[in-house]
Amino acid sequence: MSRGILRARPLLPRTKPEGTLVSAAQRPKQRILLLDTLRGLALLNMLLYHFLYDLVSFNGVDLPWYHDTPGYIWEQYICWSFILLAGISLHFSRHPVRHGLLTFGCGAVVSLVTAVATPGDAVHFGVLTLLGSAMLLASALRPVLRRIPAAAGCIVSGLLFVLTKAVPSGGFGILNFMHWPLPDACYTVYWLYPLGFPTPLFASSDYFPLLPWFFLFLTGLFLWEWGGKALAGTRAAGFRIPAVTPLGQHTLWIYMVHQPLLYGLSMLLL
Repeated sequence: MSRGILRARPLLPRTKPEGTLVSAAQRPKQRILLLDTLRGLALLNMLLYHFLYDLVSFNGVDLPWYHDTPGYIWEQYICWSFILLAGISLHFSRHPVRHGLLTFGCGAVVSLVTAVATPGDAVHFGVLTLLGSAMLLASALRPVLRRIPAAAGCIVSGLLFVLTKAVPSGGFGILNFMHWPLPDACYTVYWLYPLGFPTPLFASSDYFPLLPWFFLFLTGLFLWEWGGKALAGTRAAGFRIPAVTPLGQHTLWIYMVHQPLLYGLSMLLL
């Protein structure tokens, strides 16, 4: 969700035929404002979702739908959109490793601050840690990823995301519906929680392990090469909403400060 994710130079150089991940024909010369707009909309949804979280969790406001299916669908839209857009936007990063380290570092700060300020509600391997890790892994795996056709990479990554979505809950399945449990021994080593194997005692208020979410990140990465590049240079690429698009260009820093501000606002209103 970092501003630095979206720049003007693709991550992967043009060394393969058109249609593969590394093809960079018709590189966009300007920012794809549509991506900023979509990220800004997701950010606004996240701010509202977290504000309601503060009202429900810390101020006792009764919103039954928030913890029911409508709230879950809303939450998943926010998560999926940010991670997919992060994968797409990595193509435009001039310094993907640097941005990965910055985002990972911001995630570490969030974990440290929450562990000190709200130990019972601390964040361990939250979304910023995931995004930073995904950027670094994608950069390290570039020699492998560049050899995978974009269509195949997008479809396979998407399927792997669907099949591993329930891994943190105990096994493989279809999204959150687990059908093939993994052995309990997979969930006994505490330090495997970044991979998606939390122990029964593990707790985190914001948890995005590599399984399944790295596959969703890769889905976005391949998706741009498969069909997204056609947007470059079109009128749709310049779509912007004046009050929303700029937010999508500063999401990392807004994310870093939003929760204390929303918490304070919720306390003032009630």
